[in-house]
Amino acid sequence: MSSRSVRGGGEGGPGEPARHVAGSLSHRVPDLGAMELLLAVARLGSLGGAARELGITQPAASSRIRSMERQLGVALVDRSPRGSRLTDAGALVTDWARRIVEAAEAFDAGAQALRDRRDSRLRVAASMTIAEYLLPGWLVALRGQLPDTAVSLLAGNSAAVAERLLADEADLGFVEGVSVPAGLDSAVIAHDRLIVVAAPTHPWARRRRPLAAAELAATPLVLREEGSGTRQVLDTALGGLARPLIELSSTTAVKAAAVGGAGPAVLSELAVGEELTTRRLVSVPVADVALARDLRAVWPTGHRPTGPARQLLALTRG
Repeated sequence: MSSRSVRGGGEGGPGEPARHVAGSLSHRVPDLGAMELLLAVARLGSLGGAARELGITQPAASSRIRSMERQLGVALVDRSPRGSRLTDAGALVTDWARRIVEAAEAFDAGAQALRDRRDSRLRVAASMTIAEYLLPGWLVALRGQLPDTAVSLLAGNSAAVAERLLADEADLGFVEGVSVPAGLDSAVIAHDRLIVVAAPTHPWARRRRPLAAAELAATPLVLREEGSGTRQVLDTALGGLARPLIELSSTTAVKAAAVGGAGPAVLSELAVGEELTTRRLVSVPVADVALARDLRAVWPTGHRPTGPARQLLALTRG
């Protein structure tokens, strides 16, 4: 299938409403500053105290809360001479806001690590699934322990991670494949499982019997490229018989193609939780196919991580 047809499945006519929804969300969802203010009010029980903590005036804080209430269409804070108390709706919105702010902190930590600064003291290379779904949280925790440590992140497939480490271009790496690349030592830091997913409109989404290995191997799939840990695990499980319909170089691209109806895909269960919850993708049961895998930290043989790299390694095991 051509890249043109894949884009058409993921965007095309349906893409227009998607862009409309994305644009309208900015008008319906409060900005991060307003969410941080609401969290501070909940924690301190005082609008004035929250304003001081965030370095704004109390009138400005009051105005921001009122604007947030108008935007959402519900009252969030009860104000009285004794302080400010969240309404029932405000308490619920605060819980949602906390998740968004925490996700933004993880996003910021990951984005900062992508900036290849000259004063970097820790160079991390990570395969795509780990870089997208696990590493940002570890970097937030590392920043709390070592706030002055500059981190650079090099993201690629597992083969590229090994190359970076062996070329002394990274201090610590993370891979997802079935084996440890030559020249590297490793430690298992987590376990993961690949699952077969398809759009709700695909025939596999309605089947009751699990897929057999032979049927999975005979079906063209949307896959990560050769050299990725995800592809290595699938190829090993199917005896090298996996048939690519499309090969893409990121988990996000594979998900988008599957959601758009290009075909079934095989992805880490770490990557598709939201899509399964919202039914944009459906998990397809599989029989007698070994799709479990270990996630590993890796480093050059004989050079066990020290300093910030050692600290980050410890955090992955926490």
